[in-house]
Amino acid sequence: MTVPYFAFINAGMDVEIASIKGGEVPIQPWSWNWPLACSDDRRFMVDTAAMEKLRNSKRISDVNPDDYDVIFLAGGWGAAYDLAQSGELADVITRANAAGKILGSVCHGALGLVSAKGIDGAPLVAGRRVTGVTDAQIKSFGIAITPKHPETELRKMGAIFEAQHAWRDYFATHTTIDGNLVTGQNQNSGYETSHRILEKLATQRNA
Repeated sequence: MTVPYFAFINAGMDVEIASIKGGEVPIQPWSWNWPLACSDDRRFMVDTAAMEKLRNSKRISDVNPDDYDVIFLAGGWGAAYDLAQSGELADVITRANAAGKILGSVCHGALGLVSAKGIDGAPLVAGRRVTGVTDAQIKSFGIAITPKHPETELRKMGAIFEAQHAWRDYFATHTTIDGNLVTGQNQNSGYETSHRILEKLATQRNA
């Protein structure tokens, strides 16, 4: 979350944070520490405005997609428990897509796309190229117990799932662009995914 957050902030965008229930977004404590924490994590922790948004996130049902240029779905294992299962989020994403907004995700964040609909009423991701954390990566992380797996759920909805692999699969990274969908494979994909979103946004504004 922090890498795309600051990519958008650095580009001069206003960024809000929302969650399914609103309020404080839980963060795994070790995510903030060595060896997982990156420079943007450390920057986020000392940014008073950013931390205030994290502690007081908007409820997703209060989000009007017409107010935003981009809806970005951050990953994290917790997303497996509520993104695909939320009818309110599915409605927001469905309306955002119909309005031509850019929809982005990284890692488990892609689960927020699986219950949304396209303008034809079919699943939003049906026949479209997308990525997210793979089933193999979930096994390598030791989190197969989580209830929803992006690769499995996206394929169920008819998505054309793309991914890369590496000698240690959790290091693999990939970004896929299909129309207004810009999706990143895992936590290592945040930089490229957010900058591809910014490129697409700049192209739209200059059209």
